[in-house]
Amino acid sequence: MSDLTSRQQATATIGAFTAAGQLPQLRDALADGLDAGLTINEINEILIQMYAYAGFPRSLNGLGTFMDLLEQRRTKGITDEAGPEPTPLMNDKTSVELGTVNQTKLSGKPVTGPLFDFAPAIDEFLKGHLFGDIFGRDNLDWQSREIATVAALATLEGLESQLQSHLGIALNTGLTETNLRGLITILRERVGEPQADRAAAVLDKLLN
Repeated sequence: MSDLTSRQQATATIGAFTAAGQLPQLRDALADGLDAGLTINEINEILIQMYAYAGFPRSLNGLGTFMDLLEQRRTKGITDEAGPEPTPLMNDKTSVELGTVNQTKLSGKPVTGPLFDFAPAIDEFLKGHLFGDIFGRDNLDWQSREIATVAALATLEGLESQLQSHLGIALNTGLTETNLRGLITILRERVGEPQADRAAAVLDKLLN
């Protein structure tokens, strides 16, 4: 059993199957998400955000799968709610300035380190594009963004460091340990044992 809502459960599986490139399973997860009440624009946001973690090809394939699903649902007379578009980003801040604020809130402290000193451009891209341009879009809440991100990172091998960071961010958004254990349960039941085991091990390390 998981204490995540049906919307959150679908968000997790959409993130995982997009990252894995498993399009038949993704199609089912997308249908579950629509049936659970996720809007078209909320799902679009999940699929768009996944490019930052799994690359443009997986994100584009996910969006194509979603388009096909929506068309088939329309031909069956199913009308899915579009949902709101994101409001414009604050024009009094650059993307880097906005992203720095968002990243600091999400991480609980300013993010610095030798890696970013070594390659300042990646620090600027993370702040400006990921945490500014993407996390600054307000038609998908931060908890949902982190649920999708954690599921995606748990699905991809060799990303334990990033997975640990985003599990910490997920806690900073107000998700609880129980919520994250519930997310791991969804991964175990619907995605795979290795993915769930990876997330469980990293969460245990973070909490200990």
